[in-house]
Amino acid sequence: MKPAVKYALGRLGLFLVVFAVLIPTTPLNILVKAMVALIAASGLSLILLRRWRDESAEQFGEIAARRAAEKARLRSALAGDDYAAAEGDRVTAADIVEHAKRDA
Repeated sequence: MKPAVKYALGRLGLFLVVFAVLIPTTPLNILVKAMVALIAASGLSLILLRRWRDESAEQFGEIAARRAAEKARLRSALAGDDYAAAEGDRVTAADIVEHAKRDA
């Protein structure tokens, strides 16, 4: 499972647990209980879900770096750099072969 999905589900789970604890214990309005649960779950997620948050941040950083490299390669190719254009063709061909192997 992707780290970002695990982190999002973990935060949702924390919210639901805190909300379930608040339902029978306090005589507050249901919306106030939901807001208190949201704030408490946010605080708890900073402590309890640190590893998943770090993993998802690392995943997003890798994606951003890959996109930045591809953007730089495309700009070079558009500026007339033949090597960058040829490199992009090889990457595209390798991706096509890899996807074909996965589908088979």
